[in-house]
Amino acid sequence: MDSFSLLKSATNPVIMAVHASSCRAISQRTFSTFRCANVLTILPTSRRSFKKNFIFLKDKSLSTCSSEDFGYTSKRRARGPVMAAKKLSEGAQKEDGKYKHTVDLPKTSFGLRANAVMREPEIQKLWEDNEVLKRVVDRNNRGSFVLHDGPPYANGDLHIGHALNKILKDIVNRYKLLQGYKVHSVPGWDCHGLPIELKVLQSLDQDARKELTPIKLRKKATKFAKDTVDVQRKSFKRYGVWGDWSNPYLTLTPEYEAAQIEVFGQMAMKGYIYRGLKPVHWSPSSCTALAEAELEYPDGHISKSIYAIFKVVHVPENAYGLFGDFLPNLSLVIWTTTPWTIPGNVAVSVNAELLYAVIEVTSLTEGGSTSQGSSKLGKIMRCGKKVPYLIVATERVPALQSMWNAKIEVKKTFRGSELENCRYVHPVDGRENPVVLGGDYITAESGTGLVHTAPGHGPEDYATGLKYGLPVLSPVDDNGIFTEEAGRFSGLDVLGEGTVAIANYLDDQMSILLEESYEHKYPYDWRTKKPTIFRATEQWFASVEGFRQATMDAINQITWIPEQGKNRIAAMASTRADWCISRQRSWGVPIPCFYHVQSREPLMNKETIDHIKSIILEKGSDAWWYMTTEELLPEAYHKVAADYQKGTDTMDVWFDSGSSWAAVLEKRDGLNCPADLYLEGSDQHRGWFQSSLLTCIATRGKAPYRSVLTHGFVLDEKGLKMSKSMGNVVDPRTVIEGGKNPKDAPGYGADALRLWVSSVDYSGDVLIGSQILRQMSDIYRKLRGTLRYLLANLHDWKPEASVGYSELPMIDKHALFHLGTVVNSIKDHYETYQFCKIFQIVQRFAIVDLSNFYFDVAKDRLYVGGTTSLNRRSCQTVLAAHLLCIVRVIAPILPHLAEDVWQHLPFQHMLQDGSIAEFVFESRWPDLNKQWLGIPAEEVDYWGKLLELRGEVNKVLETARVAKAIGSSLDAKAEVLSSLDDDIIANIPYTGEFDFEGKHKIWIGVSRAGGEKCERCWNYTPQVGSFMDHPTLCWRCYHAVVGSQPLAAVAGAH
Repeated sequence: MDSFSLLKSATNPVIMAVHASSCRAISQRTFSTFRCANVLTILPTSRRSFKKNFIFLKDKSLSTCSSEDFGYTSKRRARGPVMAAKKLSEGAQKEDGKYKHTVDLPKTSFGLRANAVMREPEIQKLWEDNEVLKRVVDRNNRGSFVLHDGPPYANGDLHIGHALNKILKDIVNRYKLLQGYKVHSVPGWDCHGLPIELKVLQSLDQDARKELTPIKLRKKATKFAKDTVDVQRKSFKRYGVWGDWSNPYLTLTPEYEAAQIEVFGQMAMKGYIYRGLKPVHWSPSSCTALAEAELEYPDGHISKSIYAIFKVVHVPENAYGLFGDFLPNLSLVIWTTTPWTIPGNVAVSVNAELLYAVIEVTSLTEGGSTSQGSSKLGKIMRCGKKVPYLIVATERVPALQSMWNAKIEVKKTFRGSELENCRYVHPVDGRENPVVLGGDYITAESGTGLVHTAPGHGPEDYATGLKYGLPVLSPVDDNGIFTEEAGRFSGLDVLGEGTVAIANYLDDQMSILLEESYEHKYPYDWRTKKPTIFRATEQWFASVEGFRQATMDAINQITWIPEQGKNRIAAMASTRADWCISRQRSWGVPIPCFYHVQSREPLMNKETIDHIKSIILEKGSDAWWYMTTEELLPEAYHKVAADYQKGTDTMDVWFDSGSSWAAVLEKRDGLNCPADLYLEGSDQHRGWFQSSLLTCIATRGKAPYRSVLTHGFVLDEKGLKMSKSMGNVVDPRTVIEGGKNPKDAPGYGADALRLWVSSVDYSGDVLIGSQILRQMSDIYRKLRGTLRYLLANLHDWKPEASVGYSELPMIDKHALFHLGTVVNSIKDHYETYQFCKIFQIVQRFAIVDLSNFYFDVAKDRLYVGGTTSLNRRSCQTVLAAHLLCIVRVIAPILPHLAEDVWQHLPFQHMLQDGSIAEFVFESRWPDLNKQWLGIPAEEVDYWGKLLELRGEVNKVLETARVAKAIGSSLDAKAEVLSSLDDDIIANIPYTGEFDFEGKHKIWIGVSRAGGEKCERCWNYTPQVGSFMDHPTLCWRCYHAVVGSQPLAAVAGAH
């Protein structure tokens, strides 16, 4: 039977009278007696599955309990029996209030106001005092789940990004605990590196810095890092994050450092570690080499770019026919955004396959200017003399003609390969340098198609230099100052006055065609926020090429969430150069190498590395600085110790944190490698994810993780990056505890912050601000109201009083069906880490759907139906199921709220093993009764249509209310017909129709209820006055008061 047939069988030819607070189901046999009663009854007479009668309609605006008490609001609330009884129970005066004690009002000590700033720490203390995490882990038996915590820097206060990250991890871990897994969450901190060293240096005056030895600095850095760990740990715990806080991993502990040395040694013994002179990202402001992950590329960087000419002085014999006619007035044109690298120039590179041209600048364009905006023509273009013949890429001629404001004539074209082995004069020191063939990095998209090549200042240049055996010149010191090797530019800052001086010198030598400002992406030191340079120095490298293919294969086996993360890290790993792992700083793990005093040859083998590892395991890495070379060398080398000195380089902090799988996952009980999940910000594809992957692949041949989940960055409500200068920073501590002015910055508590985390789509950047937080607080309050309603109406309920599923009326079965589908859907989203969908489901179901329908129609059954009636116990059975399910499915996200509810349960929840769940996380994930989801599909569809019909009835009721025909919904009688009867509808003033799928219409009528008003339930019925001893009661209330329950079996009798 289809949905309409079901509805028709339920409505035709019977009149259904609707009353908003009725909870009784009346049989067809007795219906005529109560035809004018203000109650809607659905009587499906022709379908076996609907043999039990049930109630479904109730005006959504009716609220028989105070919205202030239970978190609900409505435009108009009917003053029903509960309102009357509540007023009387609070001392309101009424002439006759003798039945107030017979109404089962909701009761609970669970407050609507969370008072989270005070209550949450109390709950956290409850967990800590009772070792709840340990209890749950010890009891769980489903195997282990390992989410390995990526270590934040121990260098300052936490920001909102830390909160997003740690709360996401905690949601995952808490869900897995409810699923029965043994979750060993070990938080960690990255304690070495420049960020902490800079903090220490900033705290010292100039005199103190001068007296600072490496060992003194390290001791101060150790104290600073540990103090910061304590501060950050307190904040993380306040977020409600569970973990082994008394035993975290710190990268500065001897155990961790020894494991890191072991990883380094294993890579070295496999030939993956080497020392070489190569250009690396160098930070003059930090005086150290940097890895790619330590760079940022801010918008708005402007460089001084130049188009310079290098005079050709020699061409090979086989190319003389091409260029002989243009000599000796032939020059190469290069374009560079780093003029300071000109002193390191040793070649010009061209693309062998690219088409080049000899061009002649015949004249400046008529009306052209020698200076326009941010560009300026060189002296050679302005002096009026003939410009030499120039060589550029043919495709660039139109663009150059426009930029130079000149007319250009192409004299000859040829392939780039024809230029190989031509020679030119260096414009500064007069050296002859060759023209060489570069790679695909040379294009005609910008510049001139010819690349000024300085192997000491760029990776592509360095690779080309290796091919041709070019010298590596890098006349720049640690501070970014030209050395004496730079000649006339010695002592100048390369990024400042050095660049200006070189440009001016070249212009004076008639070697600049055009100088212009150029805005582009440029690498900055992410710590000092200052520009970096490429500089060739002796450094230690990890050769990625030796295990690149294994890395790519592993990437394809890992689950990446979201999926585009795979493409991102694959692109990085497939093209990354060798990893520079050495740093010229004191605060870090030493590279365990000794150097021969005379030859500078390194001494590093398995024996020396193992010996250093054993020393560090016992004494910590400080030993490298305070022990002598002889003490640090194995005994077999003591006789030659005087010939060696220990190195001063430390390891890249990404090598520190990238070794955590070895120092933590492989060492700690309860953990394992690979971990089930790594979860960090999307920037870690080039950071921790990659360094961990490379070290593990190189030494273990496998990835350290099975899955990787990434989240975006946190922006303000307008989508702008947060900064103190803009005043848009959201401090998680202020969100939780409140600010100085509670009105402007109220304290919302940790759960409100956690609710925000669950609400955002973290796969991209997320927004937060005062308005968003107010919305979260409001949603939290409403959810708390829902849970309070459930608690309050179960104050006298015990599990042994529950009604069996087969005895439940259909409305209750439908409610359990809806609950079951919601719980299963939420579980699916937890499994796929789609927390924002869980937020949406919980908000819709627990706050909107339940209060708008089931809670609404349940109030009459709960409050005036009789304390021990089947109807009330049936409803309480369903409410208990909702409470126990909702509180557990929200527990990973809102653990404080869930625990607060659990501690206010008016009954004990028994587990399958017979034990009592004293805390919410001991209760496990809801184990659903399979019968709940067994309702046939057509009946589910029937209920959907029924609820649509209810909505239409409510519209007609509202029309009558606006016309003042009725006051509250209790004053109304609504009639619903599937076929019209003129005698019935003639005197119905307010009508409407329900259009069923455009095929059938159901008539709806509303009029004022007949009969007298029952003093106890406030329903209108002709039976009021029928009982001499209780003349103001209706039939139902009379029997409820005198102790009999004539309706107790009605819900299940037919």
